[in-house]
Amino acid sequence: MVDLRTVANAQNEWVALSLRADSGATLQTLFGTTDLLAAIAPLDCIVQFDDPAILTQNLLAVLPPNRVLLAVPVQALAQDDAARHMTELQAGGYRVLVDGVAPPGVTLPPALRRLARDCSADAPPPGSLASLFGPHLAYGVATHARLRACEVAGFGWFSGDWVTEHRPADAQFETDDGTSRRRLLAMLALLARDADSCEIEDQLKQDPGLCYHLLKLVNSAAFSCGTPITSFGQAITRIGRRQLQRWLQLLLYAHQAPDGQPNLLLLVAALRGALLEALARRDGLDRNAQDLAFMCGVFSLLDRLFHMPMPEVVRGLGLVAQVEDALLRRSGLLGRRLRLAEAGSVDAALMDEARVDPAGWWQDQLHAHHWAIQVARNV
Repeated sequence: MVDLRTVANAQNEWVALSLRADSGATLQTLFGTTDLLAAIAPLDCIVQFDDPAILTQNLLAVLPPNRVLLAVPVQALAQDDAARHMTELQAGGYRVLVDGVAPPGVTLPPALRRLARDCSADAPPPGSLASLFGPHLAYGVATHARLRACEVAGFGWFSGDWVTEHRPADAQFETDDGTSRRRLLAMLALLARDADSCEIEDQLKQDPGLCYHLLKLVNSAAFSCGTPITSFGQAITRIGRRQLQRWLQLLLYAHQAPDGQPNLLLLVAALRGALLEALARRDGLDRNAQDLAFMCGVFSLLDRLFHMPMPEVVRGLGLVAQVEDALLRRSGLLGRRLRLAEAGSVDAALMDEARVDPAGWWQDQLHAHHWAIQVARNV
């Protein structure tokens, strides 16, 4: 089994994926026979493991130092030759993260200064990590308050569920007495009922920020054919109504946060949408069913985006029953698959309930991460 988690920096950009596998043989298979590193390019991959002994020459041969970081538990460095081995790998070009706090009697080699910490329970004191030797990784970061504490401590990379934390309403929707939120909800309703293009265009024109992101997207390298797109009508012609509708669903998250940084909810929504769509496609479902699965994944974070209960968000959107049941109750096959996508870790019971096999789940995760990374580069 393989556990994948995204890693972001302090600028709300994905910089790496952390990966934990159940054995060295699994890692050998993942890196030796799949397109893992190609799928997540240009992100790095942090390989977490319990025993340095799994780092055989055969495995290291498929772990390129310029793309792979090695996270070794600090307790493992007390083993015979383990500290020397990791120091040699660092000297050979690998970036080694020492995971955990050294227990009494264990002295860290001076060369191993990049750190990783499980910050699910607390964060180190302010300024306790030397940023010069980072970036250091804080994982298990579940709240924005913990994220801030980790930043103050000196961490530069972060992994955890703080992105999807329920938070009170912020300034994003307070500046115009709720007008922006109502406008976006109206846009969602139009998209959900496959409204006429003119209706969508009229609503879109009321949101200059959304217009900007849409035109930036369709003029990006992903779609460009040399002729600049300057209108919504041209955008429909260029990328097609189906693609335009799903991009608009995602771009609802593209409003920047009050501090001007990009919204990581956009990438999580893209990841969930692509995952659910890939599972529907693997089942042989038609394009409409795939679109509904994609919509379900993207819409699953609207309560976080709007700081509203999900029942209030979906009211009036006119969603089909299976999508509404999935969003409100996590029921039905689509709802069970949404729970699997939300889990953030491998859960065998959830996979059985969602009718997903491990091999297919791995391939669909690779596809979804690849697609979400491309979204990040184009939006």
